[in-house]
Amino acid sequence: MDGSSAPAGGGWAQEDAGPTVRPYAMTSGRTRPARGAFDLISIVMALRSPAAHDGTVPEAEQILRCCQLPVSVAELAARLDLPAGTVKVLLGDLLAQQLIATRSPAPDLGTPNRPILQAVIHGLRAL
Repeated sequence: MDGSSAPAGGGWAQEDAGPTVRPYAMTSGRTRPARGAFDLISIVMALRSPAAHDGTVPEAEQILRCCQLPVSVAELAARLDLPAGTVKVLLGDLLAQQLIATRSPAPDLGTPNRPILQAVIHGLRAL
């Protein structure tokens, strides 16, 4: 027995074993995006299709395919089954190459003032 787990027909013996490339290898050991600041709820959208360019890693091409419509960073990480930190680093690379556009979540508008809260309470009590 040679210890090999390759099946006779080729391919992987254990498809559910997870990614064969460690996340830090996908980012060349980087832990922060080179450009941009991404939150888990930041919205990302591809500016080009993945076939329109060359030189990106396969995971970045997957990101471009997944964000043809606006999608959050957290949703991208879940779809790709990658850690959010890894996705943020890859998004930073794509942003530097101008392949994606990002939008921060809606700004915090502060807390409502007291008269508005009292009007809501009175309205709820009137129900």
